[in-house]
Amino acid sequence: MRIKPKSPREALQPEVAPGPPPRSRHVRNPVVILINMLITLTVFALVAVGAGLYLGKQKFEQAGPLKQDATVIVSSGAGLSGITDRLTDKGVIADDWADDLIFNLGVRFYKNEKKLKAGEYAFAPGVSMRQVMTDLVEGNAVNHAVTIPEGWTTAQIVERVRAHPVLVGEVEEVPGEGELLPETYSFTRGTTRQQIIDQMKAAQAKALKEIWERRVADLPIKTPEELVTLASVVEKETAKADERSRVAGVFVNRLNKSMRLQSDPTILYGLFGGEAWTTDRSAITQSQLKAENKYNTYQIDGLPPGPIGNPGRAAMEAVANPSRTKDLFFVADGTGGHVFAETYEQHQANVRKWRQIERERREAEKNGTSDQKANN
Repeated sequence: MRIKPKSPREALQPEVAPGPPPRSRHVRNPVVILINMLITLTVFALVAVGAGLYLGKQKFEQAGPLKQDATVIVSSGAGLSGITDRLTDKGVIADDWADDLIFNLGVRFYKNEKKLKAGEYAFAPGVSMRQVMTDLVEGNAVNHAVTIPEGWTTAQIVERVRAHPVLVGEVEEVPGEGELLPETYSFTRGTTRQQIIDQMKAAQAKALKEIWERRVADLPIKTPEELVTLASVVEKETAKADERSRVAGVFVNRLNKSMRLQSDPTILYGLFGGEAWTTDRSAITQSQLKAENKYNTYQIDGLPPGPIGNPGRAAMEAVANPSRTKDLFFVADGTGGHVFAETYEQHQANVRKWRQIERERREAEKNGTSDQKANN
């Protein structure tokens, strides 16, 4: 290879740098360009989704807009969108499409859209969307209650259930006397009246079964139904918890001796049925005592033909395990309780004391009325 000689001036001049290599045909390929664009868009989308999820999660868990306590009623079959609307109307969720979307997506993200329960819910100020979802899923609804006093008749119980403003529907089937257990029953909005009655009936059946299995062996009572009947009499004879077993013992002793029970409440129930305790009927007249009455234990032997009310658990337990005494009589002592006796002579003395107390009370009431008239 011949070398071309250069002059001193040419030798001092820098050589021209070579040009860039020719562009690859693959880089100019439209498919490659499309793939690069898709990768770029995917990266941007993933970043945007990640940021959205992060911000949405924060919004879902942060304090909400509610300023004061609010109650929201979620009806059965409302669906997620309907529930969201109710929450928005009450201010639990902000009235904004973004917040509605976040709540809906949050519920769906946790796979709870089909787990939201109907009911009445109370929300505190600032409750978060997540807590709202948790309450709806767990059914943390507002509880209401209906209280049934011991000894009430079935007619009284049904009337109270019918009058409750939160319960819905009608009482379709009225149970028999003694088939309901008096207690306090909690329920949520939307519960029907028949459901409460059925719950009382089931509770009574369960309690009676347990108590009957624990009864003492030598009772003059042959069936669980007879236990309920005697317990209903005990329930109406005393309101003092510490007397139930002793009153039950008196009646058990009398049954063992084939003595009539001679219980005043049985007279009233035989005459007035389920309305016997709706008014003050404490004073029994001679005509009522002598009137034909299949429940009147002054006239009939043994137990009345059925319960005279719905006894509570304690009264049934008292009959199943009565006090071991020789008492055959009891009478009021003037303090809300009773005084007990083993013999008729002791009982008569106690009756005289009680009548003296009654006379003194009538005199005191009479004198009080006279003094009031004089002052007027």
